[in-house]
Amino acid sequence: MHTNLVVLSLAVCAHLAACGAKQTPCPAPIQCPAAVPKAPTEADAPVPLEPKLHLELVDFAALPGWQQDSVGAALPALRKSCSRLAKKADAKLVGRDAIGGTAGQWRDACEAAKKIDEKDHEAARDYFETHFRPFLAKNHDDPEGRFTGYYEASLHGSRKRQGKYQTPLYKRPADLVMVNMRNFTSKPSRRRIAGRVVNGLLRPYETRKQIRQGALKGKNLELLWIDDKVDGFFTQIQGSGLVKLNDGTEMRIGYAGQNGHSYTAIGRELVRDGHITREAMSMQAIRTWLTDNPQKADEMMDRNEAYVFFAELSGSGPVGSQNVELTPERSAAIDRNFIPQSAPLFIDTTIPTEDGTGETTFQQLVIAQDSGGAIRGPVRADIFWGASDRAAAIAGRLKSRGRYYLLLPVEVAAAHTKSP
Repeated sequence: MHTNLVVLSLAVCAHLAACGAKQTPCPAPIQCPAAVPKAPTEADAPVPLEPKLHLELVDFAALPGWQQDSVGAALPALRKSCSRLAKKADAKLVGRDAIGGTAGQWRDACEAAKKIDEKDHEAARDYFETHFRPFLAKNHDDPEGRFTGYYEASLHGSRKRQGKYQTPLYKRPADLVMVNMRNFTSKPSRRRIAGRVVNGLLRPYETRKQIRQGALKGKNLELLWIDDKVDGFFTQIQGSGLVKLNDGTEMRIGYAGQNGHSYTAIGRELVRDGHITREAMSMQAIRTWLTDNPQKADEMMDRNEAYVFFAELSGSGPVGSQNVELTPERSAAIDRNFIPQSAPLFIDTTIPTEDGTGETTFQQLVIAQDSGGAIRGPVRADIFWGASDRAAAIAGRLKSRGRYYLLLPVEVAAAHTKSP
């Protein structure tokens, strides 16, 4: 009904009501319009609950696939984390709150781990069942969470700019200041910021676009030059890479800093713009679009203003935020606001097949040894897959729902299960 007619009819209805009140004869009744329901607004929407970790003590028998997993393969990763814990004072928290207990409460489990043959999976299973207790992790009452994957990117590069090697990857600038906001407030709106100090004030650092257009040119910050800017972009997302140099040698690079700008997932941008459907979204789909649209690729990649700086690594693998080398399929990135690094997690989810045509069950023990800007929530993990075509194929397509079980040393577990 047109707006003017609605207003007129409502006025007539009011007049008729008044006629009835005064016992005055009224004309034949007019059909009044039904009340127009109020359109919902943002204020009417339920306020989402702040994420909160809840732990439910369970038996190892409740872990689907626990008896089938080759759990000894997780021991090398656990030992690396234990080496970090060994440097902490007994009273030092393992993690950002009391969930992980103290370093002293991990000593027995870490010492015992040194004596187990990682190839003897039954002995390893007995070790974990003796020294740890499993808890189903939930976000409030919801045990379901999101699982993704990452890998060590493969690149081709040169230590000097020449021929096809025209895209620089930069070292961390000396004037980059990175600030952990948790050192200043318990509930920061952002966890980290970065910039440079100008006249005593911290100012934003250059964006990805500004850096691409030459903002750091001439400052001798080029770590190496690569032959594919799309490879460079994905290496920044993965945080590490293995570079095959033009002289026949290899060079491993890892995260050394970030420009402080917020991370924007260009996959969401491509879906929003209608270039890729949500169902078809994967790392492979993003790479294909960027390669097939070279004139638009820079603009799309620049929408992610975050830029990562790298350093050359000397070890045999990429290093996670716990400062230990990651173990393929046995290391994972988690949200450190909820899950303590060093903690074993038994993951129950599905992963895509290498050819991308199906999926298979993934029920494995991993160790929390890394973190990432996109890894947020009590039930959220990014599984590290290593450096191979298979790793890239699986990690690039992995976007599954599932759950995990947090394993805590018996002394820590006892503190969580005491009656109030």
